[in-house]
Amino acid sequence: MTAVLPLATAPAQAENNPVLNISIFLAFVIVTLVIVFRASRNNRSAADYYAAGRSFTGPQNGVAISGDYLSAASFLGICGAIAVNGYDGFLYSIGFLVAWLVALLLVAELMRNTGKFTMADVLSFRLKQGPVRTAAAVTTLVVCFFYLLAQMAGAGGLVALLLGITDKTLVGVVIAVVGVLMILYVLIGGMKGTTWVQIVKAVLLVGGAGIMSIWVLAVNGFDFSALLEKAVTVYGGSEQAAAVGATGTSILEPGLQYGANPLDFVSLALALVLGTAGLPHVLMRFYTVPTAKEARRSVVWAIWIIGVFYLFTLVLGYGAAALVGPDAILAAPGGVNSAAPLLALQLGGPVLLGIISAVAFATILAVVAGLTITAATSFAHDIYANVLKKGDGSGSGSVDEVKIARRTVVVIGIVAILGGILAQGQNVAFLVALAFAVAASANLPTILFSLFWKRFTTRGAVWSMVAGLSSAIVLIIFSPAVSGGATPMIQGVDFHWFPLSNPGIVSIPIGFLAGIVGTLASKPTESAKLRAEMEVRSMTGHGAEKAAEH
Repeated sequence: MTAVLPLATAPAQAENNPVLNISIFLAFVIVTLVIVFRASRNNRSAADYYAAGRSFTGPQNGVAISGDYLSAASFLGICGAIAVNGYDGFLYSIGFLVAWLVALLLVAELMRNTGKFTMADVLSFRLKQGPVRTAAAVTTLVVCFFYLLAQMAGAGGLVALLLGITDKTLVGVVIAVVGVLMILYVLIGGMKGTTWVQIVKAVLLVGGAGIMSIWVLAVNGFDFSALLEKAVTVYGGSEQAAAVGATGTSILEPGLQYGANPLDFVSLALALVLGTAGLPHVLMRFYTVPTAKEARRSVVWAIWIIGVFYLFTLVLGYGAAALVGPDAILAAPGGVNSAAPLLALQLGGPVLLGIISAVAFATILAVVAGLTITAATSFAHDIYANVLKKGDGSGSGSVDEVKIARRTVVVIGIVAILGGILAQGQNVAFLVALAFAVAASANLPTILFSLFWKRFTTRGAVWSMVAGLSSAIVLIIFSPAVSGGATPMIQGVDFHWFPLSNPGIVSIPIGFLAGIVGTLASKPTESAKLRAEMEVRSMTGHGAEKAAEH
């Protein structure tokens, strides 16, 4: 290990150029702000602000979906997880990718046919508006909050590495700056501006990851086996391996992270695979295309782009393990989330570090913008327009609705900043996995029951969302992730009693079971005509386009 660490740590101290890093980042911010300003000129109605006027094609939306989905967890968190935990870290990539098959086969086209702007449009299609929309809005806000925590934590770790900052107060200030930029993007550009930022970011991220992957392979003679052998050698001599009692080869074997508690991995896998189809910001992207066919095409494009990217993470993660070393990664400002930037510094010096860091910032800004507009839309459209205003979304009501959405953006931004400061130092891939668990527990059961179970009732929907959400939140609060674990959110205390870091294996079945019990315990009072209309529209798309115009 002594032959590797000086190569990894010395450039990080001697060559890292904060001025260059920030200059490249500011250039990206300026370019994307110009894009956002240009897009904002067409935001005249709620449909423009929420769904970009349904003007994007399937391929465009597919690239935007990948830009929305490939978050800081995918780039910073997974690369770091693979570099430090090897095989077990790559399981995140597999789970995130496989999840898209569920979204493609069960959700995408049906959601586009039956919804208008939000997930609650589908859930309340044939059920009582008030309770269902309220519950759906609450689950949307909570899922978005957990996801925002991950992005803000990633932003803090990245800036800490770029500027060499170790003081948490200064990192908190930087997180606040990222939050302000996020608010600015969404206030000005709406969904159209956000979508174009996500498209630009997806191209930059996949392109940057591809260039780095080719570079890593070139350094090892385009021999992936040689790269793995080098990673095994470096890991075997590291303090990290000694600390966990592992051997070098364990970085290629399962069990390094989840060997002590395999049930924790099963719980994580369930959350990852089932969570995507319940993520509100992903579901909302299906409404930015004009037809259900384009929604299906967009998911196919997203699967290809995301699949290729996750293959890159395998090369980048083991490349970071071999060329940087787990000890240098864990010791760097930003911790495990610094693996990809440190690898860029090792390969191409400060210029490549600046470019890759700007791409990572683009990743964070694009994703938080998508999350924020989703949460704001849910509150304004579901709570304000359809619960408080009883569905008056026409005329000036639409303008009022957009005003409420813009005010909500500011509130969400402030909450995200505070949460991000609290979540400093956490692995962003792990934090996103918690968001997936909440989405799979609170949203997916209700979505599937609404689309496929004719007898499903309002009580079943509300019980499913409330039980899934509350069980996931309670189990997260009393899990090792919050207190008592290796790297808990709250240091110095231990009040955990739930043994698993991810609650999915318990909370997801609770969400499904509560929906079944609530439905069977109530009489169907919903309109049979609406049930039939929803079935026809979801399967054929008949009437969907006309409804979306209003």
